Amino acid sequence: MTSEFRLGGDLTINRLGFGAMRLPSQSGMGGKPRDLETGRAVLRRALELGVNHIDTADFYRSGDHTAHANTLIREALHPYPDGLVIATKVGPLIRPDGYSAGAPSDMRALVEENLTGLGMDRLDLVYLRVGHMEPPHGESIAARFEALAELREEGLIRHLGLSNVDTGHLNEARAIAPVTAVQNQYHAAHRADVEMLAACEEAGIAFAPFFPLGGGRELDDDRLAKVAARHRASVAQTGLAWLLASSPVTLAIPGTGSVRHLEENMATESVVLSDEDLADLA
Repeated sequence: MTSEFRLGGDLTINRLGFGAMRLPSQSGMGGKPRDLETGRAVLRRALELGVNHIDTADFYRSGDHTAHANTLIREALHPYPDGLVIATKVGPLIRPDGYSAGAPSDMRALVEENLTGLGMDRLDLVYLRVGHMEPPHGESIAARFEALAELREEGLIRHLGLSNVDTGHLNEARAIAPVTAVQNQYHAAHRADVEMLAACEEAGIAFAPFFPLGGGRELDDDRLAKVAARHRASVAQTGLAWLLASSPVTLAIPGTGSVRHLEENMATESVVLSDEDLADLA
């Protein structure tokens, strides 16, 4: 199993990356702010451990908006080292009463907010995020994706991706512009999206699941516990190892606001699953 992936054919990244959602707040988006210096320390340590793919979004903020993932990334890591790929997401609008879906006309402002927050002239990878937790089946994403494709043509975006979509959305988008990555919910205890994973593998598109460790819910699975004990690894490490072993196009982006948890997640690279392990986890 190779530890690297060529994103879009021109960006070489380690398949074990880092998700920034939990940096600003203790409960993910909208929660109580974390200590900002701890967040910066996590980011710096991530790069020391070999992370060169960070997944973020402008809407990853604390509930009082005093902590922003993009700001923490810029403060901790800018000027960015060569080879670091930062992926972000646009689509939702932040309103006083919560989140709502952005229109095609909103895409430019959302992209520009990410450019400013991250301190970049061009974003490496921008996902169009649609819906909430389940793909909005039957809803066209063409107009919003076309707006992002135009920004890509202008040079503000290097690669385009999709988040929380079905295969119909993927086909619709690929008829407009190249799609280099898909980010849907998928982990060892939630494997419903095998059709999308197969489509991505066939097309050489990266599949970077959100909630790779269950989204705050423990990966309570007897099969994982059995294999974890065999390797003297944690269930979380085994879940990440399974995810990376499930396809050569999968990318793991576990997130945390703790240096200790970060180091545990990155130690997953030493967990090599055997054919027996994979059979037990099938």
